[in-house]
Amino acid sequence: MESLFALLQKNVLDRRQWRTRQELRIAIVTWIERTYHRRRRQDALGRLTPIEYESITPTLAAQAA
Repeated sequence: MESLFALLQKNVLDRRQWRTRQELRIAIVTWIERTYHRRRRQDALGRLTPIEYESITPTLAAQAA
């Protein structure tokens, strides 16, 4: 959890001054959904990133058919 907050602070919070809490909230959610979740390796996906997993999933489905 600490590494998530460190990355969030480095990549979002410290980048600029935020005029409103809503503006910051949108930036945080956008960063998490577009960057963090797409690049972080996940145990449930065999230590692949979601993008890596999606690139091989159609291949595995075709092989099973």
